[in-house]
Amino acid sequence: MIALTRETKETRIKLDLDITGDSTQSTINSGQPFFDHMLDQLATHAGWYLQLEMDADWQVDDHHGIEDVAICLGQALKKAWQAGVGNQRYGQRLLPMDETLTTCAVDLCGRPYAVINLPFSQAMLGGINTEMWSHFFYTLAINGGFCLHLNNQYFGNNHHLVESSFKALAYALKEALTPANQQRTTKGVL
Repeated sequence: MIALTRETKETRIKLDLDITGDSTQSTINSGQPFFDHMLDQLATHAGWYLQLEMDADWQVDDHHGIEDVAICLGQALKKAWQAGVGNQRYGQRLLPMDETLTTCAVDLCGRPYAVINLPFSQAMLGGINTEMWSHFFYTLAINGGFCLHLNNQYFGNNHHLVESSFKALAYALKEALTPANQQRTTKGVL
């Protein structure tokens, strides 16, 4: 179990993550219901136990809360994938959701990078600026120390676009975090 806290003038976060835990026991309370729904999709489909409590200045903007959760969750993921003897390192998923198709590929390599293509057709979704979803994924990858490629092939529904992105990421990370008896590198170290 990895436990992190983050306190700023804008947010206060307490996060517990167990990547081998019981995802049915996750409790997520960010103060923003649609964000909670997306984080629950991530934890459930990745098979993680995630406990999140956050107080944020949602009345000001959605940026601070979403970014700070991505920072904390990314840091927790980095600790998790660096703690073991080894993992599969790479993970990928092609995820359909009705009319939507999203691809995700990750490399737990210690060289953070993010390429994200989520072409939303509306500015707001569930009370959140849609531009924040790309920022969430970018911030998660940078703080998680992994390379992320997240690309929507096509969509017809903005809710399906963001939800398919969280689910595709969940399955890609689940695959990459699968234990292996050695690190997958010819360098000897990541």
